[in-house]
Amino acid sequence: MTRRQVMKLGLCGAASAMLSFDPASAQDDFDFSFKKEGGVNPELYVKEARFYQKLDDGKVECRLCPRVCRIIDKERGFCGVRENRSGSYVTMVYGRACALHNDPIEKKPLYHFLPGARSLSVATPGCNIECKFCQNWQISQFRPEQVECFPAFPEDLVQAAARYNIPSIAYTYTEPVVFYEYMFDCAVRGRAFGIHSVMISNGYIQKEPMEALIPHLSAVKIDLKAFTDTFYRDFCRGGLKPVLDTLELLRRMDKWFEIVVLILPGQNDGDQEIRDMCSWVVDRLGPDVPMHFTRFYPSYKIQNLPGTPVATLERIHDIAGQCGIHYAYVGNVPGHKWNHTFCHHCQEMVVRRSGLYGVEVRLKSDGTCPHCGTRIPGIWNPPDDRQVSASRRSLP
Repeated sequence: MTRRQVMKLGLCGAASAMLSFDPASAQDDFDFSFKKEGGVNPELYVKEARFYQKLDDGKVECRLCPRVCRIIDKERGFCGVRENRSGSYVTMVYGRACALHNDPIEKKPLYHFLPGARSLSVATPGCNIECKFCQNWQISQFRPEQVECFPAFPEDLVQAAARYNIPSIAYTYTEPVVFYEYMFDCAVRGRAFGIHSVMISNGYIQKEPMEALIPHLSAVKIDLKAFTDTFYRDFCRGGLKPVLDTLELLRRMDKWFEIVVLILPGQNDGDQEIRDMCSWVVDRLGPDVPMHFTRFYPSYKIQNLPGTPVATLERIHDIAGQCGIHYAYVGNVPGHKWNHTFCHHCQEMVVRRSGLYGVEVRLKSDGTCPHCGTRIPGIWNPPDDRQVSASRRSLP
């Protein structure tokens, strides 16, 4: 069976549910249960990597992420998905999908980007950091040979999104930085057909590849793990500064982005750290960047911490507001007041959310508050399907 046939068969079973996109009946997952990788030649997924330097003695130096791995022949970088083959550096996950779902965009979460819309969400194995609290560790912390995968190439994803009227493709679940070439080609091809691309990332990437990618994206969500190097080192095997650099680059290039902070009790929830973080965001990125403070649940290597108390998230939400953040959210707490979007000027509700599926956009067609006329920053899709262009956020 060809990969095109695989995609066609996998999507047909979900067609009737997806065509209407009724929140009560829309199917989350495409039926790929029958598509085992089986006899697919792994070389099908191999493609020369971008952003690397050839060194002496057959070594290569990866220039994609801040780790700058130096790899000898027949070995791989930290991410486990990029390999040195006789002095040429290759990705082994081009089109090698391990997850493909039809998600609400709120699941990313992105609250100021086409609320209520669906997003064709794809991942390959691998990650360039190791968060001890990772919720998708079964696919992010293993090599591609250890994860059940199936072929889903850029042309397949774009055709599927276009055919079933899915407005965006999201690169998510693991870390899209490590499948950069795949994401880049999907984004370029998708844009040519009017399909948005959204990157759901840890932001741990070098400047040059991110600069090349940003023009092909419509929105980015960055997971800011904490605001200390100590946390990044001890819990993620990463670093803070490259993530802050990525955020500032997104701001300079005027790309829509939102920030998510997973709150671990007693680890990154101190008043002063939150105040420092939010003040930095306001000063360097502007007050209109949405910040989502989300509830932690025990996962992967962190099983000894309790779930984040809702009161902690509410305290952090209040600190964010005191620091000048206009759009602060409480996440992973269904039904909470701060799941909704309120106009920062008149405090009237402008987007109402009931879980991930019930979304009511009350904005006017030009993206302004119907009560006071304030422009609400974001990329909006009102109920009458008229597209509203992005409102430029306030910048310092």
